[in-house]
Amino acid sequence: MALIVQKYGGTSVGSVDRIRQVARRVAKFKALGHQVVVVLSAMSGETNRLIALAKEIQASPSPREMDVLISTGEQVTIALLAMALMDLGVRAKSYTGSQVRIVTDSAFTKARILSIDEGNIREDLNAGNVVVVAGFQGVDERGNITTLGRGGSDTTGVALAAALKADECQIYTDVDGVYTTDPRIVPEARKLKTITFEEMLEMASLGSKVLQIRSVEFAGKYKVKLRVLSSFEEEGEGTLITFEDDQKMEQPIISGIAFNRDEAKITVRGVPDKPGIAYQLLGPVGEANIDVDMIIQNVGSDGTTDFSFTVHRNEFAKAMDILKGIQAQVGAKEISGDDKIAKVSVVGVGMRSHAGVAGTMFKTLAAEGINIQMISTSEIKISVVIEEKYLELAVRVLHQAYNLDQAA
Repeated sequence: MALIVQKYGGTSVGSVDRIRQVARRVAKFKALGHQVVVVLSAMSGETNRLIALAKEIQASPSPREMDVLISTGEQVTIALLAMALMDLGVRAKSYTGSQVRIVTDSAFTKARILSIDEGNIREDLNAGNVVVVAGFQGVDERGNITTLGRGGSDTTGVALAAALKADECQIYTDVDGVYTTDPRIVPEARKLKTITFEEMLEMASLGSKVLQIRSVEFAGKYKVKLRVLSSFEEEGEGTLITFEDDQKMEQPIISGIAFNRDEAKITVRGVPDKPGIAYQLLGPVGEANIDVDMIIQNVGSDGTTDFSFTVHRNEFAKAMDILKGIQAQVGAKEISGDDKIAKVSVVGVGMRSHAGVAGTMFKTLAAEGINIQMISTSEIKISVVIEEKYLELAVRVLHQAYNLDQAA
């Protein structure tokens, strides 16, 4: 008998029929003797509908009241699933985040989990119930309803698995696992049986949409084994996200290729090459809560230097306005930008023990006439910035160059 936490996303509970399908799947696990905790998102589209309603009432809705509103979406699905389980003869009980006592800080719409009181859940599990918990939400120390922001239901599932010391946390979604890259771009992309937390963190941060990075960070920190599965397929082992020490065989050099279209590059030319100039440029950008990703600096022979860095495309215009506002102050000769770029990354723990990974990447892109504008590396990843129009070609040729269509 195992204790399993299962999380189902919005598409998995998008209709009454799909909720009944989830109930049948959960009932099978219960019939095998497992203890099951189910974490649910709101029905697909429901959260967006509630946000739109709020904006019809108030142009900039109160964050506190917004959390009260959008937390209701999950309350609907947990009650319906509990009813569907009872209809199958399975004892079930639903809980909102505040009823569980998932205690968070008071950062409305983007709260962080501080603690979980799992006592009620354990009592119900021991009494033979399936426990159904609302994802994405909690309560602060003053009793205010809070929500966890993007990817919050995944985070709830992992946090409950950690608190309960569950044997596994299963994330059910609309894909059947983690692939070497997006199958819509590379039809030969292969589903991975396992991937390490380090690799999944890099993939999530670099553009892979399978799991939200917060949930992967949480799972890695508390050593919760994660499995990604499809809620629309009855069979299949999905992809297990685990620790490098747990891997039985030598890891492949490259596990996957991630990419991100939502990038923009800004270049500041001809600033004085002196201590503190990087802070003078990037400090105001950071103070505006704009995340800077890749940074390169080229020092000239005339006592000046050029800075290039990337930001999210949605924040490109804001960052450009900030820099143009301080251009005279920092003595920059020119500020230019390009919002038609993309980032492509190869990821793999096998890089640690194999040379030539970067050389293969650069040679492969050069052979296709794809110019590399920026390069960033870490111990297990290499990222490059290229023109957006070459993105899909780059992903395809790199997937082939590293033989990712072949099983390890």
